[in-house]
Amino acid sequence: MATAIAVAAPIVGTPGTAHAAVPGVAQNYSKLMYRSLTVDATKAALRKTLTVQKAALKTRTTEVTAATRADAAARKKLADVTTAHAAVHERLKTAERGLSDTKNRLARAKKQRPRSKKAVTSATKAVTSATATRDARRKRLHEAATVLRAAKAQARTAATGLQKAAAVRQAAAAAIPKTEQRIATAGTAAGFAAQATTLSRDVVTEIRPKFALADTTTVYGTTVHRNVAYAFKRMVDDARADGVAISGGGFRTKQRQVELRKINGCPDVWTAPASSCRVPTAIPGRSLHELGLAVDVTSDGKTLTKKTKAFKWLSANAAKYGYVNLPSEAWHWSITGG
Repeated sequence: MATAIAVAAPIVGTPGTAHAAVPGVAQNYSKLMYRSLTVDATKAALRKTLTVQKAALKTRTTEVTAATRADAAARKKLADVTTAHAAVHERLKTAERGLSDTKNRLARAKKQRPRSKKAVTSATKAVTSATATRDARRKRLHEAATVLRAAKAQARTAATGLQKAAAVRQAAAAAIPKTEQRIATAGTAAGFAAQATTLSRDVVTEIRPKFALADTTTVYGTTVHRNVAYAFKRMVDDARADGVAISGGGFRTKQRQVELRKINGCPDVWTAPASSCRVPTAIPGRSLHELGLAVDVTSDGKTLTKKTKAFKWLSANAAKYGYVNLPSEAWHWSITGG
């Protein structure tokens, strides 16, 4: 408590997770606040991913359909080419048998006595013709074999393409329910903030005996505990985006608290209640400022009142960032409201 004005400045240090010396409950609090402030963006990103995944599945399904058609066409072509190749091969065997028969007739004609020149000539012509037919059909068989090899290669390519397309589609389909599950279990900002709120007093209890200056960092000129740095920075940034400038005095030493007790006219530095001071000021050792867990907020260098725009903004929004107002002091905001 007690107003302390700080000049806005760039961040010094890196707000983030708790210092190693900070106990587990404070780290849990920090993580919950981080999740509360990022879960909406996380779910928005997941929904965008889901949209992309569904579009990809549609594309992959189209590819599988095309690959299935290509595979079926390649199989049919292979079957047709195989049948054609068998027919050509059969015709070659017929030609080879015909050539054999004509050669036998020529042999018999040559052995015939008396020898018939006409019969030999006729048989010779028949052999020549049968040989030409056999050779033509051999060539056709060679061509058919080439076509068959190409058809087999095409069928293998189509089968591989279908297999790959199916695998890619399966992976695309499997990704969608995982993303949907992540969205469904992502939680809500209000839920995480509520969980953090239940820990706030335990955070104070555990941090106080182990607190060290190294557990603080500076955010826009305001020194706060590392565990609340991210939330405080987000609050300042979001307020600025709404046209509200906030800053303030955060951490102060116990010695400074003693000085403020004296300055603010407390009847007794160590025992008088805060309310007995001209400006309410906590007893040294009890102030959340000494832990960097409270901020006396200012706006444009001025102390807040309940009529200021900044106070109204904080009243409507500060709880999202883990800050609660001390009702008797419009400027005093802490993680417990104390």
